[in-house]
Amino acid sequence: MTQERSTPLVRLADTHLTLASDLDDIRGRDVVDRNGDEVGEVEDLVIDPGERRVRMLEVGSGGFLGIGEKKQLIPVDAVTGVNDVVHIETAREHVASGPEYDPDIVQEPEYAASVYDHYGYPPFWSPGYIYPGFPFYGAGPR
Repeated sequence: MTQERSTPLVRLADTHLTLASDLDDIRGRDVVDRNGDEVGEVEDLVIDPGERRVRMLEVGSGGFLGIGEKKQLIPVDAVTGVNDVVHIETAREHVASGPEYDPDIVQEPEYAASVYDHYGYPPFWSPGYIYPGFPFYGAGPR
């Protein structure tokens, strides 16, 4: 049985918190899948303010000047490396078929659970969860 989260997730941009180092800030970097295909761009980091950990990447794709853009959340567990771009182990098509990001429902436990379920990872609030050590600087895909 999975426990529920105790603190809500928030976008880093919506808090007073900052990253320990500018090197940790991957916002604005392109995201590429395991095949090297572009998935989108990291627009923000979704964090657990209680534990001060990044839990998901908010990734925008498509559209023009923000019009028609689709946003999705990708668990940090999917990140396999960070250098000039963010590498994820998931194929672009799988990301595109995932739950679309809606800032009004990101607080709902069912929504966050559906994101983790779509990517095949246990949610961070489940017993025994081990933080993936995000990010993996200087590394390419594993």
